[in-house]
Amino acid sequence: MARLETNRSGEMEVFVRVVERGGFSAAARDFNMTPSAVSKLVGRLEDRLGTRLFNRSTRKLHLTSEGQRFYERALDIIADINEAEQEVATAMAPRGRLCVTANVPVGLHRLLPLVPLFRERYPDITLDVTVSDKVMDLYEERADVAIRSGPLQSSGLIARKLGQCRMAIAASPSYLEKHGRPTTVDALQSHTLIGYNFQRVLPDWPFRVNGQDVSVTPGGVFDVADAESARQLALAGGGIVRLARFHINAEVADGRLEVLLDEFYPGGGVDINAVYIGGRGHLPARVRAFLDFCAENIRLN
Repeated sequence: MARLETNRSGEMEVFVRVVERGGFSAAARDFNMTPSAVSKLVGRLEDRLGTRLFNRSTRKLHLTSEGQRFYERALDIIADINEAEQEVATAMAPRGRLCVTANVPVGLHRLLPLVPLFRERYPDITLDVTVSDKVMDLYEERADVAIRSGPLQSSGLIARKLGQCRMAIAASPSYLEKHGRPTTVDALQSHTLIGYNFQRVLPDWPFRVNGQDVSVTPGGVFDVADAESARQLALAGGGIVRLARFHINAEVADGRLEVLLDEFYPGGGVDINAVYIGGRGHLPARVRAFLDFCAENIRLN
């Protein structure tokens, strides 16, 4: 087996720099080497090639004809190496199609407003976003990342927590004028509570009364398919709704919705996670870039 020559490209780069800078001392400064070290390196190169590359005088170096041919070929080889490294680096940069699903509140109010910034930062990624409160199967939908709220079911997916969102119970002034304002958790039983028409991990509304955890089950009159529909129905005076606080901040601020029973609502919030398919090998650069971007930019409270 032939002996592996070490750092031949490095020797070429030093040789080329000696030619371009016109001497050992100037090339040595560029590489933070001593002139004697550069001279010895060129000498070893000449020994290996079996020919003289420079004619040396007391004042200047002159390339031999062999040295000129080697210089021209070395330039081509170094350019090829640099091009190969750039191609690999470019291939590893975030690029390609990225399919993301997000629940309605986070998707509409936190993720979509950030898409222009993501596009500016990662112009080679094509972002395909589906906003829905339906829990989608990443394998069947061929999605890369799903942003989900609440406790996660056991699966082969990997989760990255983005934070927690504070929840709130709210209703419109028109509904409260017509049906009265509930001042206790028990009073909710006589009100229209807007629920959802699909299976949810935690369908009940949690409260804390006198240090005890209690819950109320919504639905029965109005059930909707997503949180945005629930918000619109509440704004129209259709009933009392439970939504992420950031989802209704604007409506609470301008008086179109009023927060109810906040003193009975337990602290903390609902976890928001970005989940993705794990497995062997490295995480695709486009997925890692999106996860890092979400962790950096999505604000839930």
